Order: sequence, then C-alpha cells, then structure tokens
Amino acid sequence: MKYLRLGYMMNGSLPSVTAADIRRLTHVNLAFGLIRNGVLDLGMLTNLPLTEAFREWNPEVKLVLSVGGWGAGGFSEMARTDRGRRDFAASCLAAVENYRLDGIDIDWEYPCSSAAGIASDPGDRENFSLLLQCLREALGRERILSVAVGADESCVRDTQMDTVAQIVDYVQLMTYDMLCPGLAGHHAALGPSRGDTSRRNTRAVVELYRNAGVPREKLVVGAAFYGRHFQVEGQKNNGLLQPAGPGLPGPAYGEITRDYLRGNGFQSLWDPEAEAAWLWNGSTFVSYESPEAIRRKCEFVKEKGLKGIMYWEHGHDPGRELLDVIHRNLP
Repeated sequence: MKYLRLGYMMNGSLPSVTAADIRRLTHVNLAFGLIRNGVLDLGMLTNLPLTEAFREWNPEVKLVLSVGGWGAGGFSEMARTDRGRRDFAASCLAAVENYRLDGIDIDWEYPCSSAAGIASDPGDRENFSLLLQCLREALGRERILSVAVGADESCVRDTQMDTVAQIVDYVQLMTYDMLCPGLAGHHAALGPSRGDTSRRNTRAVVELYRNAGVPREKLVVGAAFYGRHFQVEGQKNNGLLQPAGPGLPGPAYGEITRDYLRGNGFQSLWDPEAEAAWLWNGSTFVSYESPEAIRRKCEFVKEKGLKGIMYWEHGHDPGRELLDVIHRNLP
C-alpha cells in the first residue's frame, strides 16, 4: 500500500521548497485560499506560480488548494444557499484549471462554531455536506476533494461525517492543538498520558471519527511541526498535567532544535504512555513532536490501515528532519 505523505505549505514557505522536499511527498496542500464576497480569493497566495516547478521535480505529486484555516470566515454565509454554494464551487474549479491543480481541500474551522471569530449558524451542519457535494459535482470524481477537521467531539457533533466521508477522497484529522484546559500537556500525543481521561489524543480521535462513519482507509492523521508552551505552577511531574496558563503556539521545530535542545536550561523528556516528548526547565513546559514521536505516528498509520499522515507546517522544519522521518517510515 502506498501511503499519503502530505505537507501543508503556507505562501511564505513556498520559495524555500526544494526538489528533495517534493520527491519525499505525495501531496502538497497550498495554504490558504480565502472566501471574499462568496467566492474564492487567491490574494494571499502570491507565490502560487512557484508550484510549476514542483511538477517538474515530481510529476506524481498532487497539488491541492486549501481554502480556509483558523479565523477564515465566509463559509457559513456562502453555504446557506444553493446559489452561494454553486458560485463558490465554480470559482474553485476555475482556480484548479488556471493553475493546473489537482483538487480542493476545505478547512472550515469549524461548522456551527464561532470560536475563531467567524460567522456560524445551526444550519452549518447540513450545509457543510451540501457544500462538499456541490464541490464534488463541479470538480468531478477525477479531482481530489478533501477536508481538514478538528480533533474534538464537537466537530463530529456539528457535521454529518458519515455523509461527508462518502463525498470526499479523505479526511485529515487535525490531531494537534489537543489541549486540556488549565493543564500543561501534550498537544499532539499518540495516546493518553497516565491519569489523563480527556481523550484528547490521536488514537482516541481516530476511533471517534471511525465511529462517526469515516472508513479507516480515508483517515489521515496530523503531525505538528511546532510546539505549544505553558507557564506551569509548581514542579511536580516535570510539569506534566500540572496547573498552567494557556498553551500558546510555538516554538517551531526548527527553533526547538536550535534553541531548546542545545542547553538553555531545558531537558528533553519522554512520556511512554502518550508516546510523546516534552521540554522542561522548571517553569516552562513545551509540548512538541520529536522524531521518535513522528515515527510512532507513522507506525500507528500502518498498524491501523489508515490512509496516511499530514503535517502543519512545512516551513517549521527547515532542516527537514521530521519530513525525513515521515518519508522513511511511510513508503
């Protein structure tokens, strides 16, 4: 079986992409297109023409345009009417044809929720499915249609995942930013830490979506090429599952290898139950995915017969250490 190895690449990362990078990937998600006045806007992707070289380096790589992302609005309003959905789908098809892309990835974060500061509506649950069906009709079966979804029970409750799974080619699980409120912990763990009953881990999320009707062969798990840091109260358990402030984004993996793993008072620790790494200096807890943690996620994909692994974000791993782990362990 050939597994999917997918990298999200933001506009600013595209100039640094090499032929070696593209040859180690099967799919690239170009992030992000946005919704303006109900249709697709590519204004953020000023480096999109650089992707022409990607096909020369690897003719088999699939280039997919991701639309949305955290804080990207317009979905709920656009998807409320048949006309809105069809106009948006037509604009996506035009972009795919103009830039010779292989499909569309929808990152609506999240239907029925305004947590990201965007509009939402109870009807988003059904309209999400209708939007995807409209995109499928516009793109055809020969092009890729995928979704990125949250690692939370509310994301299953607020979507019709059994219906979605029949429409899309695969479902990307954002198995990162899985935080326990008020506690320092792993944000992208494979399993639960001892004493953690939150079910905020990759194994639990895969089962959540399988039970919601997504076949295992359509599930793609997510890897984080960045960390989350917490300020912890007290010294117990090297900060793990201790009261803490919010888990703020950062540092990127490249910063971790440069600034944290070479001293500066931090020690690197391993949680055998969660199969996850963290850094600790007595007051700051940094959750991150080490090469060993990524390797174990790859083994989990093979063990469970899943479709593959994706990561956010390409520019966070300038030495390509984590990308190389994925390439070597998912043939």
